[in-house]
Amino acid sequence: MNEETIHIEQLDIFARVGVTEQERANLQRLTLTITVWPKEKFENLQDDIGRTVDYSAICVAAREFAHPRSNRLIETLADQLAQHLLQNFPLRQIKLELRKFVLPDAAYVAACVTRTAPAD
Repeated sequence: MNEETIHIEQLDIFARVGVTEQERANLQRLTLTITVWPKEKFENLQDDIGRTVDYSAICVAAREFAHPRSNRLIETLADQLAQHLLQNFPLRQIKLELRKFVLPDAAYVAACVTRTAPAD
């Protein structure tokens, strides 16, 4: 089987994420890496954006979903965001990595999820 994906690398998004109220008090910069498996095969797109998954729209949807949220765990935000994108775009599967820059002695902490759309 051929694997056809669209990949978005390290999209900056902003959300309130943290266990303590102080950590959630301000928006934090997070980065999001998303790989999606569209329902439509690339060979059937006919060079028509209306037949594919609009990656720009995915970026907008991810930012709009994350911005008003206030989650304690990045794991929760990653799961909920993956489910939201699966429900709103013609995707077979999504994999995302949500990075948070909170530990002084580490480059980042990440939550990674892979979710599959229910069969049609």
